Amino acid sequence: MKEIKFLNCRIDLSKKVFSPRVETEYWVEKAIREIKGKNLKILDVFAGSGCVGIAILRNLKDSRVDFADIDENALAEIRINAEKNEIPAGQYRIVKSDLFENLKGKKYDVIFANPPYVAERRMEEVDKDVLENDPGIALFSGKEGLNHIDKLLKKAKNHLTNGGLIYFEFDPKQKETIKDILEKEGYDNFQFRKDQFKKYRWIKIVK
Repeated sequence: MKEIKFLNCRIDLSKKVFSPRVETEYWVEKAIREIKGKNLKILDVFAGSGCVGIAILRNLKDSRVDFADIDENALAEIRINAEKNEIPAGQYRIVKSDLFENLKGKKYDVIFANPPYVAERRMEEVDKDVLENDPGIALFSGKEGLNHIDKLLKKAKNHLTNGGLIYFEFDPKQKETIKDILEKEGYDNFQFRKDQFKKYRWIKIVK
């Protein structure tokens, strides 16, 4: 598969990055509707193909997006997709960064994240097609699948403006553990939300 549609965008996948899922498309569209009409500084972290940030830029034309990923293939793919979707160069920046490592001092109104969250202990449950076609770096996150989410929640609050938002995706089985992490890290304004298949799949957090 070389290209897919994601919301109203054409997303190239020739660099063999993580292929966007319909569940992600669903919640990103909902989130964009919530923040629509605002001039925002946005971070798309664990950006992969860049589909989330590019969809935001196509729909919120007065906003700016920083794309962050550690994978060189992802960074190259984001450049391809920004050009393919005619995103003005002044509206975005692509940063090679392990989470917030190279974003020191940066603050955002909204952080979007689709982190790796597959538990290594559940590897045998993952479809063979997914294992063969999606990079492991974008899938797995420690024994319980929570390493990247834990790091995200530890550090994200330092990169949010007052009243800033976080939206991220997770495995429905992780909901209660994520709730514990949120409370431990001092987040007290959050909502777990369901995807189109009636499974808890994404969350909105308000700083």
